Amino acid sequence: MDEPTWVDVSAPYLTARAAGQPDAWTDETAKQGRKGTQRLREVVQVVPPEDVARALDLPTGDPVVVRRRTMFLDDRPYELTDSYYPLAIAGGTPLAEPRKVRGGAPTVLAELGRQPRKIREDVSTRPATAEERELLELGEDQWVLVLMRTAMAEDGAPVEVSVMTMVPTDRRLSYELSL
Repeated sequence: MDEPTWVDVSAPYLTARAAGQPDAWTDETAKQGRKGTQRLREVVQVVPPEDVARALDLPTGDPVVVRRRTMFLDDRPYELTDSYYPLAIAGGTPLAEPRKVRGGAPTVLAELGRQPRKIREDVSTRPATAEERELLELGEDQWVLVLMRTAMAEDGAPVEVSVMTMVPTDRRLSYELSL
């Protein structure tokens, strides 16, 4: 039997969660009859890659907080998600702590008055790196789908950049826009 296609819609991952609600990944996978879990690999301050610094509108060399997670779908590694936050926003908040964030990052950002209101997403493909092949359990010549999402607050200032490196098999990205 073929596994069902995973349909990925961005909006739930950018919305603050109410107290007691599961995280968006767990909730969205359950709605499709699947099991979604995640493992926090690390939370550190780093100098981000140039494209991330540019998306966050930061000078080259400015440090950020990055939260690195592995997302699992039905107990198999499915996506690597690195979420970057300007230090001016994340420093001293749960986003900078090496633990799961209650309600997820959108909830913390909303509590800080920096709730995402606009997003920009760029999607590309490329061969998987050796580390990605290991973490995602991919074969030697497999490619990955990379989605770079920039979330901006009401005033247009970038508050988060997430780089999601995805297993492309049986995946569909779905977008609905209001103009």
